[in-house]
This record gives sequence, structure tokens and C-alpha cells, in this order.
Amino acid sequence: MGTITSRRRKDGTTGYTAQIRIMRDGAKVYQESQTFDRKQTAQAWIKRRETELSEPGALERANRKGATVKEMIDRYLDEYERIRPLGKTKRATLKAIGETWLGEVLDQNITSQILVDYARWRLEPAGGAIKPQTINNDLSHLGSVLSVAKPAWGYEVDPHAMGDARKVLRKLGMVAKSAERDRRPTKVELDRLLEYFFEMQQRRPSSINMPKVLAFALFSTRRQEEITRIRWDDLDERRQAVLVRDMKNPGQKVGNNVWCHLPDEAWAILHSMPRSCPEIFPYNGDSISTAWTRACKFLGIEDLHFHDLRHDGISRLFEMEWDIPRVASVSGHRDWNSLRRYTHLQGRGDPYQGWLWLEKIIAAPVVLGARETAKAS
Repeated sequence: MGTITSRRRKDGTTGYTAQIRIMRDGAKVYQESQTFDRKQTAQAWIKRRETELSEPGALERANRKGATVKEMIDRYLDEYERIRPLGKTKRATLKAIGETWLGEVLDQNITSQILVDYARWRLEPAGGAIKPQTINNDLSHLGSVLSVAKPAWGYEVDPHAMGDARKVLRKLGMVAKSAERDRRPTKVELDRLLEYFFEMQQRRPSSINMPKVLAFALFSTRRQEEITRIRWDDLDERRQAVLVRDMKNPGQKVGNNVWCHLPDEAWAILHSMPRSCPEIFPYNGDSISTAWTRACKFLGIEDLHFHDLRHDGISRLFEMEWDIPRVASVSGHRDWNSLRRYTHLQGRGDPYQGWLWLEKIIAAPVVLGARETAKAS
């Protein structure tokens, strides 16, 4: 018989712990509990679990030592990152999910109802009062873990739980796709950023050469993590192209190596870097992100992401009246629908023609400092 007890949390909300205890011949043979935000949900869970546990073999399966959502997330992060580092956003999101009450749920107890309850909780102040777009991202990243938990590791995860939950949440309007960004940096914002970064270079010559990284990202349309992976061996001097390894692609996360043409400006910036390390830009991607965020905050530039440089670079090529295949040869896109998301035209012609910063960026010296020492050792 199931029981429900209520407990006041530190944040002022009430949690309802539903407990099921099964006794046989005076001995406890099974016990299970879950905590919910609503008493009705706890009652429904007890009713459903008691029905499930009455089926033949159910108690034996339930007594099997399972894995929590947090344990599955940790295993996923450990094993996946041996192949290829995850994006910092996905890693941080999964880690955060593991630290919530959902992280304590065992594999066999993951149901669509549990996932819907998690989404409802995240919408409330106690769960962070996040937006439907963020919930959609949470469930998308968690779905990556649950999709491999059973076939790869043998965990008892219902393969339909996530899909069913997302259908319900879409109907309720509790999840939504992220709005397409149309943000591009203005010339004034780039002026301020480059002035700031050049001043940082004068103070600390061996720090990340952000002027070159910024300009290369804009003119090459390369993503932040792709820039730091490019090696001198990846260049094709004859074709003025670079091999972009493990390019981001929804259907192929690893081994998606694509040759991309580099426009003249990007080619010149690239060749202004010293050939003293295997990588052309031997910097840490997270450090680039930190430097960018710090600069925007210091300068009061709002809602400008490093990735917006890619948007700007692709839009620039269309403004220069390049056709779709030619733009795709630079960006690496395979179809127009994907490429369209990055296209936000603001006029015709090259907006960077005669840009005074370009010559200064190309001519700027680069001091790699300890990065060269690390290579030598």
C-alpha cells in the first residue's frame, strides 16, 4: 500500500513524497519512493506503480540495481568526450539537469509523466522560471543521453518516454523552438571591440590575439571551435581552402570533415599567423569565449554572441551577390534551408570594402609565448 507524506522545502514550496512498500511473510521485499510537486501527481504515480509491480516478474526487475539520470549523464559525458569534446552549452545543461531532482530518478522510473513534471517545474520559479525554448533545449540534450542508455549500456529506459513527453508539452505550449537570430555586429561595435582587444594586446602581448580571431571568424564564417582545430596541415594552398574537421552537423557529429574555401581576407589573416605550432590559432575555445564575453560586458555591448560573426560573414557574401553554391563552399552548408537561417541582408555590395581595420589586423605581430614552449617540450 502506498503512502504520501508532505514536506516544506527551503524555498517555501511543498514536496510530496510517495512511497510504496511491499511486504511478504512479514519481510519487506520492495520499497520505492518518489517526490513530486503536486499531491495528485504523487497519487497517480502510486496507482500506476502498484499496477506495474503486480505483473509477473515486475518485482525482480524493480529490485535490480539501476542507474540514476545523473549517473547516465556522467557516463555519457565521460564516454562521448573521449571521442570529441561536447559544446560547453550542452555539457553545462546536462550537468545542471543531473543536479536537479530529476537526476535522482532511476532509469526504470523515467516516464513521460516524470519528464512533463520536470518541464512544468522548470517553468515555475522554484525550477528557475525558464522559457519554453530553454525547456526544449534541456529535453533535446537529455534525449541524446536517453537514446543511447538502453542500446549502449543496457539501462531500463522506456524508448518512448521522451517522445511522448515532447508531444504533450508541444500541445500544452510548454516547449518551443528557439527564435532564429538576426543579430549582426555593427561597424561601431566592431570598432569598439577591436580598440579594446588591441589595447589588451599591448598590455599582454602573449594573450589570445583576439583581433585576428575576430576578423578570421567574420571573413571565413568559421565557428569558434572550428577555428581552434584548424592545423597548418589542413590547408590546400592551390585551392585556397581549409579542411574543417568534425564540422557541426545534426546527422553526423564526428568525422564530418569538409573542405571550405577561404575568401581572400580570411586567407591573408590566416597566413599572418606564425608557423610555430601545429594549430594555426593555438588557443582554447573556452578562453576565446571568455575574452569575448568580458569585452562585451565591459563595453556595454548587449546580446552580441561570437557566433554572430558567422551570421555577419555569410550575410556579407550574399550582399556581395555570391550565389548559393559559392556561399556554401565557404560556410560548409549542404542545403539552402540551413544556410537561410544565417542570411540577414542589410544592403548590397561588400560592407567591409576599404575597412581600415583589416590592414592593421593582418600586420599585427603575434606572440604565442608559452604555447611555443609547450610545442617544443
